[in-house]
Amino acid sequence: MKKLESMEQFHDMKNNGKHMFLFSADWCPDCRVIEPFLPEVESQYTSYTFVYVDRDQFLDLCIELDVFGIPSFIAYNNGEEVGRFVSKERKTREQIEEFIQGLSK
Repeated sequence: MKKLESMEQFHDMKNNGKHMFLFSADWCPDCRVIEPFLPEVESQYTSYTFVYVDRDQFLDLCIELDVFGIPSFIAYNNGEEVGRFVSKERKTREQIEEFIQGLSK
């Protein structure tokens, strides 16, 4: 999974192609729970490029996008937000896969 390095990179990725942004943090216990299966989810849904966004490094972006809970996912397709799975709740693999599958409908 790529790691977001700058706001410029975020805007470039958001506006060009299909990207799934994962908002997370190293200290977040619920984020650690999904880590083991994320590579499999990423390889299963190759139409999206998955990007890790460190919540602490990009706090202003989180505020701008109303991401107040982690882990959270926001999907973009060529600049258009096509879906968001944003909450402070722990997420299961099944919930994440259902969210991604629902985007292609």
